[in-house]
Amino acid sequence: MITILDASAAVAIVMNLPESSKFEPDIARSDIVIAPDIFVAEVSNALWKYVRAGILDSDQGSSALERAVTLIDTFEPGQMLYKEAFALSVNHLHPVYDALYLVLARRHNGILATFDKRLAELASKLHIRMLH
Repeated sequence: MITILDASAAVAIVMNLPESSKFEPDIARSDIVIAPDIFVAEVSNALWKYVRAGILDSDQGSSALERAVTLIDTFEPGQMLYKEAFALSVNHLHPVYDALYLVLARRHNGILATFDKRLAELASKLHIRMLH
């Protein structure tokens, strides 16, 4: 099984949020976990917000970031995805950041792991399989 892990799901996992328990076994069983290279920036920014809010200290944020990055086996470069992602974004009025994950899921016939409701709705519309 190929899993496309988005930043929202990765942050939920490393923050040990209750809803993440539904993804963790599937992530562990995956043959490969893939994300676009923008994943690192997205997760970094999300965890920075936890630090800024005082939920994590700097060391905890750094540790969570390292755990999130190690969830990914392969990072796909954005320059290999951007044309298809841009077209998908224009056609569906959806941010390019999210479209990168959808492109990966389509190209690899993968299963998308996300907690982003809007992204999940578009994935469903595009007949992209998702972890539930």
